[in-house]
Amino acid sequence: MSVTTVIGKASPFDALQRWLPKLVLAPSMLVVLVGFYGYILWTLVLSFTNSSFMPSYKWVGLQQYLRLMDNDRWWVASKNLMVFGGMFIGISLVIGVLLAVLLDQRIRREGFIRTIYLYPMALSMIVTGTAWKWLLNPGLGLDKMLRDWGWEGFRLDWLVDQDRVVYCLVIAAVWQASGFVMALFLAGLRSVDQSIIRAAQVDGASLPTIYLRIVLPSLRPVFFSAVMILAHIAIKSFDLVAAMTAGGPGYSSDLPAMFMYNFTFSRGQMGIGSASAMMMLGAILAILVPYLYSELRGKRHD
Repeated sequence: MSVTTVIGKASPFDALQRWLPKLVLAPSMLVVLVGFYGYILWTLVLSFTNSSFMPSYKWVGLQQYLRLMDNDRWWVASKNLMVFGGMFIGISLVIGVLLAVLLDQRIRREGFIRTIYLYPMALSMIVTGTAWKWLLNPGLGLDKMLRDWGWEGFRLDWLVDQDRVVYCLVIAAVWQASGFVMALFLAGLRSVDQSIIRAAQVDGASLPTIYLRIVLPSLRPVFFSAVMILAHIAIKSFDLVAAMTAGGPGYSSDLPAMFMYNFTFSRGQMGIGSASAMMMLGAILAILVPYLYSELRGKRHD
């Protein structure tokens, strides 16, 4: 039988098998292209227009970006993001790695302890922000409780202090995310070849040295994933701010996401709100693209 005859007798089921994966993925690809990249492009267009409460397509060039650079509130929000993001990512990584290393020692009740540390990640940022707003409220939280117990000189009024309120956001965010970081690194630690650790122990290396010099450096991809996830949480932290401080006192705890929401939907300045959104995207790309380039180039040379 010739090849032409075999091809001609291919059943419709064979054609369906070839096209079924494409048909299944097509709706998801359409949603991503339109709902993600499409709206990024639309936001970019709006940032060059004089849009207010409703989109307008009158081109004004870089005017919205110049207005953004002259806005003191934007600079406060940007400074807060650097403080909040840096402390949130750094502290969450340190706590998460330490907890993962401790749990990697095969302690008793590991599953129960891991569940306790992971539980905050199951909560929404709204719940986390509301709970910590109550805890740090000077009139009814930890401050009042300790003073009622006799610690009259104790003061924990950071939530109403313009210079310290951003640290309250850090506390709440670290409490929620550090358990998730622990789970990431614990999974990575459990994948490390135990023979390497045993060989280092035979050579006389202490346990801290083994983790610092051998184990943790081998988890570089886990570090990258954790940093990217935490950075994503930090940049999009709107709900935490809205529930915990609403940007106050004044706008001293504003973050760029809160700034963008207020100017776009509350003040009716869609143009400057879109410009702030593109600045946030640009900051992410400025960090992510060079890192990815260095990682990919390193792999090509290996």
